Amino acid sequence: MSAIGTATLDFGTGSNEASVEVTGQASILATSKTDAFIMADDETSDHTASDHRYLACLAGITCGTPVAATGFTIYGTSTQKLTGTYQVRWVWTDGA
Repeated sequence: MSAIGTATLDFGTGSNEASVEVTGQASILATSKTDAFIMADDETSDHTASDHRYLACLAGITCGTPVAATGFTIYGTSTQKLTGTYQVRWVWTDGA
């Protein structure tokens, strides 16, 4: 089993950290593998595609441990204060 999707990280008016919960994943297992990443051409109302391309230089994106039949959390952390929303893509799989 596997799934893909998008989520929005919101750093608000200025923060080093943001997180978003991915829910509604009825088939996810506690042992599933998760990943989140930034697509270079994604945009939000706050940030251009160019901003998304540079986000990888400014922020790390990681995923928390999956919760069976529920989902997982995506975390964004940065040494710089970031503002607004960024789109992230996610994927999970039960494969190796």
